[in-house]
Amino acid sequence: MTLRGAKFKSVFWPALAFFLAAFCAAESSRAQSVGAERIFPQSKAVVEKALKGMQSATAGRLPVVAGFASAADHPLDRYQRGYYQSRFQIASSPAGGSVVRVTVEVTAWYSDPTAAHSGYQVLPSNGRLEADLLDQLADQLNSRTRQAADTPPPVPEPRRSLKTPASAEPTISAPVPRIPENGGLSSSLAQTLANQEETASASAKKNADKDSSSLQAEADSLEEVLRNQAHPRNLVAVKKSGTPVVATPSLTAKTLFLASVHDEFEMLDFNRDWVHVRISGLSRGWIWRNNLEMPDSVPDTDLPPPAAQAPAASDLFHVTREEKAPFPGDWAPLRGKTVKIVSVEKINESGKDYGPQLRLEFAKSVLDKDYAELVQKTQELDGIVLIFDSVDGGMIAATLPTLQQWKAGKLSDAALWHQCFFDPPETFEATGPAASR
Repeated sequence: MTLRGAKFKSVFWPALAFFLAAFCAAESSRAQSVGAERIFPQSKAVVEKALKGMQSATAGRLPVVAGFASAADHPLDRYQRGYYQSRFQIASSPAGGSVVRVTVEVTAWYSDPTAAHSGYQVLPSNGRLEADLLDQLADQLNSRTRQAADTPPPVPEPRRSLKTPASAEPTISAPVPRIPENGGLSSSLAQTLANQEETASASAKKNADKDSSSLQAEADSLEEVLRNQAHPRNLVAVKKSGTPVVATPSLTAKTLFLASVHDEFEMLDFNRDWVHVRISGLSRGWIWRNNLEMPDSVPDTDLPPPAAQAPAASDLFHVTREEKAPFPGDWAPLRGKTVKIVSVEKINESGKDYGPQLRLEFAKSVLDKDYAELVQKTQELDGIVLIFDSVDGGMIAATLPTLQQWKAGKLSDAALWHQCFFDPPETFEATGPAASR
């Protein structure tokens, strides 16, 4: 190899390695700086001051992940408890305004069928949050501009004469009547002044009473407006934390997220079992009605007249057999595991069918009663199965961990049913057939 070739290689390969490293760094920087950018006519200082006024909107919890994050390594319906954090960069524009760039980072809990793979993950934003934050900043800047335009300029103080001190009294050229040396007034003049003073006092009192009544009426009106704004009449409140908000009115529907106690939602519609609510924007969901505090205009339950009131669940069903056996189905949480099987029959097979609600009530009483036995036999039993032996019967299955959370108060009744297995699902649906989980 010639000296020239060796010198070329010694220069070429380090240069190529440096170029590749710089290219990769640039690509990585570009991938991490995805965001949205907008130009505002206001100065950088004005924009920074407006951003301080909207700090509460720059981070917070997301009602759902879908619609705010782009496609990740896993389906978005496996993510919950979403949270976003925004970061602003402000630079002065050559034209005199400001260039504002915002980037948003979305984090959410990924729920994997294998618990060891679950955990918080960072998801790419789809740009919806960035655009919304820039719109809020524009509204904040426009509001400040309007306030500045509506504020009148300060009125300058009148200039005082250099010849007369500020405390000096003006010179009066008109003749001033002399008060008698004895210090008293004439009887006619004193009477006239007294009458004028009494009339002025009565007029002032009358005007004051009138103004007071007007102010009180205005205050009452404003208080009524504030009361209606503070608590609209179509809001429903969640009674217990962990209440599921689901996609469709079905016990086997997909859970969108779990609501906390006292969370309020706008009610769009309702029936005997479910309430249709607005989550945010165009997002909608359904909540089991028994888990909500309904508005005063809507009764908590739609009970039939006393003469037609349905009997108790214990009067319609009874347990006929209990045994320990392998799970008689293909549900993944209990597939191939040993469970307690409880057979249930109607007391009067030819009696009236009062619907699936009473089946659920009886199933709830059996789960509550048999829980103590399941806890004592955790090494032998992994769950419980209720089989309704009738023409319109069905099967309900629940795992032991789900029952433990329910008994500990971490799951509401509706959340319990969403963790159970129904076969067929439509047998236990009061609002019609539903898709199987």
